[in-house]
Parts: sequence; C-alpha cells; structure tokens
Amino acid sequence: MSVIDVTDLTKHYGEVRAVRGINFSVEAGEVFGFLGPNGAGKTTTIRTMLGLLDPTAGRATVLNADSTDERAMIEAKRSIGYLPANPAFDDGATGREILDLHASIKGDDRREELLELFEPPLDRNVREYSSGNVQKLGVVQAFMHDPELVIMDEPTSGLDPLMQQRFNEFVRAEREQGVTVFFSSHVLSEVRRVCDRVAILREGELVTTEAIESLLDRSGKFVRARIVGSVEPGAFDGDAVHGLERTRIDDRAGELLAATGHEGDAEVVTEVRFTYTGDINDLVTELGKHTYVDLDVEEAPLEEVFMRFYGPEGSDDSDRQSTRDVEAEPSGGDLDA
Repeated sequence: MSVIDVTDLTKHYGEVRAVRGINFSVEAGEVFGFLGPNGAGKTTTIRTMLGLLDPTAGRATVLNADSTDERAMIEAKRSIGYLPANPAFDDGATGREILDLHASIKGDDRREELLELFEPPLDRNVREYSSGNVQKLGVVQAFMHDPELVIMDEPTSGLDPLMQQRFNEFVRAEREQGVTVFFSSHVLSEVRRVCDRVAILREGELVTTEAIESLLDRSGKFVRARIVGSVEPGAFDGDAVHGLERTRIDDRAGELLAATGHEGDAEVVTEVRFTYTGDINDLVTELGKHTYVDLDVEEAPLEEVFMRFYGPEGSDDSDRQSTRDVEAEPSGGDLDA
C-alpha cells in the first residue's frame, strides 16, 4: 500500500521551474531516500507534498490526503512526523519548552525513549545550541508522537559521526516496526546504510527510482592509489574503469617512499585515480599486482553517479575510456586530497 503518491508534480516560482512533472510512490514500511545535489528541488517537493506549498500542476497525496485539501492534511498530519531542513525553533525557549509545546499539539508517547537516545540539552535555551543539538531536538520532536510516516529533509545535517550512526540504527529499527520513513539527502553514503529504494532528482526532474542495491552496483567504487614505481600504460584499463588518471610524482617521491619504508625500491611514485563499476574480485586481482605507498577504495561520490549515468546526453563517462597521463607532479601539488 502506498503512503505517498506523487503524480506529475510541478512547481514553478515565476520563471524558475523548481520541480517538473515528477512521479513516484512510497510504500508502507519502507525507507525511501530522495537524492540529489543542493538545489535539485528536494525541499520544494517535500514542502509541496505536505501542503506547505501549492503545486503549479499535478498532485501529491500523503496518507491518502490530497496535499491541497487543508482539512484532510490537518487530519493526516496527526500521523506524520516532519523534520525540515535547518529546523528553526524559538531561540529564547529551552529545549524542554519546545518539546512541551509540540507535545500539547500532537502528543509525546515516545518522548523519554527518544531523549535517552539522542540527548539534546533540554534545560538550555535553543540560542545556545550547536547545530547538532538543534538537529537532535528536531529528530526527537519528529518521532515523539509515534507517527505512521516520518518525512525528513537532510536529517543528519550537523550530527557528529557517532550520532549519525545512532540515527541510522534508529531508522532501521523504526522500519522493522513498520514505520515509513522518507528523507532527502545529497550524500549517497548516508542513504546506502538505511534505504530500501531511492529516487534521484536532478534540476527538478526525476531521473530514476530504483532499489538501493541496484544504485550501488551502478555507482561503483572510487579508487585512489599511490604506487611504488612506474605504472604500465595498459594497467587498470578496461570497460569497468572510468575516468582513469595517472600522475607521475617526482618532486616528493623520495619523501613518500621513505615515509612508508620503500626507500631505495624506486625513484618514482605514480598516483592513479579512477572509478570502477565491475566485479570487485577483478579489481582486487588487478590491485594485487602493485606495491603501494597508500591505497583508498570507497563508495563513488554521488556526483560521479550523476555524471556517469544521469548527466546530459553525451556526457556518460562509460563511453569515454581515455586516460589522462601527467609526466610529473609539480611542487605544491595536491597530493594529500
């Protein structure tokens, strides 16, 4: 059963087309990620879904309530939790007073449980809060009335890594209890940990909706390696390698080799960078042929996904297998990025 249905949704601000004819649905009990870079139209979509903005065309229903039906949306919001981007609270009130106000409107059956988990400083004025503490207070107010559906806009913004992990574990537990979670993000690594499906928005248009496993398979891994010695021209070439760059480092080669115990093994270090979308076992085999100063393999940035699969026509990086070679890295080069 769908708890959110968006059909041909369009929102213009004068000449600016913020959202253009998008379609998607969110099923009960799933965690649905809404991905896109800043300015893609994610917040506009969320605000229109919630009835905070009127659509220019199309429609959205949330818990079977039409977003333009004020009376129906008021009733539906009793079962919805909402965390906006950059939540703003009365900075002269304490966190406790903020939660008391929300409790008087929508209830707070889970308040104490959530306070133990996220620990915002309740007895300090909000004006004294860090951005992370404001976000934690926002998460508590979004879930404390035990909603059926929670909609969040960049929910981990400002949270430290430990609290982000705690939040992700909490969202996974909520899914197990049947809660539907919809949240926007511009960070692929964030949604990969918790989402069942994702929709990707680019410049106001929906470019794909798919299972997270499928998206991750297509996005691949980003590889950055500093290799002892020269690298043969054919190394790392192949259909699964995209945007390969080889940079020979002369100026700092001795320093880098000495720092990692390879002094005297070679007189040069070669840095390679590329995105890999093939079988990870084949990548490990190729990497095993070399000796390294250092090696990083991580999820491809979201921008890489956009450029390779969802960029303008003709920009698909999978069609460009050229390799950029640089003979020597000048002094002061960005070697530690």
